[in-house]
Amino acid sequence: MDADERDRRAEQARSIRDDLAGRGVVGLATTWVDNSGITRVKAVPLARLESAARWGIGASPVFDAFLADDSIVPGRFAGGPVGDLRLHPDLSRATVLAAQPGWAWAPAVRYRQDGTIHPQDARSAAQRAVDDLKSAGFTARMAFEIEWALGLAAEGGGFVPAATGPAYGYTRLVEQSDYLRELLIALDHQGVGVDQIHPEYGAGQFELSVAAEDPVGAADTFALVRETVRAHTVRLGMQASFSPKVEAVGVGNGGHLHLSLQRDGAPIFGGGAGPAGLSEQAEQFTAGILDRLPALLAIGAPSVASYLRLIPGHWAGAFQAWGVENRETALRLVPGSPGKRDAANLEVKVFDQSANPYLAVAAVILAGLAGIRAGAKLPAPVDVDPASLSEDDRAARGIRPLPTSLADTTDAFESDEELARGLGLELAATIVDTRRAEVARFADSSAEEIVAASRWKY
Repeated sequence: MDADERDRRAEQARSIRDDLAGRGVVGLATTWVDNSGITRVKAVPLARLESAARWGIGASPVFDAFLADDSIVPGRFAGGPVGDLRLHPDLSRATVLAAQPGWAWAPAVRYRQDGTIHPQDARSAAQRAVDDLKSAGFTARMAFEIEWALGLAAEGGGFVPAATGPAYGYTRLVEQSDYLRELLIALDHQGVGVDQIHPEYGAGQFELSVAAEDPVGAADTFALVRETVRAHTVRLGMQASFSPKVEAVGVGNGGHLHLSLQRDGAPIFGGGAGPAGLSEQAEQFTAGILDRLPALLAIGAPSVASYLRLIPGHWAGAFQAWGVENRETALRLVPGSPGKRDAANLEVKVFDQSANPYLAVAAVILAGLAGIRAGAKLPAPVDVDPASLSEDDRAARGIRPLPTSLADTTDAFESDEELARGLGLELAATIVDTRRAEVARFADSSAEEIVAASRWKY
């Protein structure tokens, strides 16, 4: 970062400071998401905004090696006490927080002291992948679904649902009508476009879908919305769990990623001559993701608790397969309404909210681009529940169960040289180191113990 860029950022801070002050802001929370999916933060008073924009906010690089329980992994490229980074807030995303009066938020890009981007900065990895996609002639639109279990404050860290109505039932909406209304108001004030909000299947569970945007923006919005839900919930004396599993039995919380591609401004996921209306390049992109799903799970389902969710019969997508509107395949093609070609999109169902959304965005783009370069082809879409087929039938159709443990998906990720190059060798190595440590952390734990340790971490 040169002097001109520092001056530009300082001027940007000056240009918004008075507006923020006029809206009651006294502090800016600057966040990044670590490799274990935890949103970390450094904050400055508004009077220090210009300095933060120009020179950044000091932070140790050790956070790259944090686990969800705040233990630190002695990794190959992270985890030591030496060094410092500078967090530069992206003030183009500065948002006044409706659920945290007096606060504004902006995502951080982490720089080294010499002004170059930290090689393990996940937001920058996502931006590099977007740039690679653009160089190949494509743009993408993405959005994450946010699911959470709403609970009453309970002793001992247990879960007591704050709504008892049936799954998807209007009763549950009635029970938490004021809570949901005020949440919608808060998100609207923050400029978040909400497409849907409704009760979900699990006990006390709700889901919120936001409008699609550019991939890095989608990851930013995911972080903003999740922390808005958390803050709003805490202000009302309740708790929100985004963990892949809130209780040892039953469904868990997903973090499904929806994506679509455009070429020369035209959507390519609908109206094509390929399977289910995919264009040739949309098929290749989808096949690239499908082929790499075992490795991608180390990014998108990076906790031991994730694999308590990824089981057949729970609409989590436990099989390495794709289908049109099939909620039991790992990839679900959503064709959109008739006449709305631009609404067609691909849903990656296997991801959850223990994932770093920036890494998820980056890895999916890298896998899709690898599919385009290889001219990958999709097998026939699966139009039944894969679990209803015999093993022989699944084998004949090329349907495989996805790995059932974080150890296995970490092995798959570690052996994927293309993903490692795209993310950067240091970042890829640290992802492996943290995943191995996560596996060791729960080596002798029961499902109940894993769930209890993870319930309020995400």
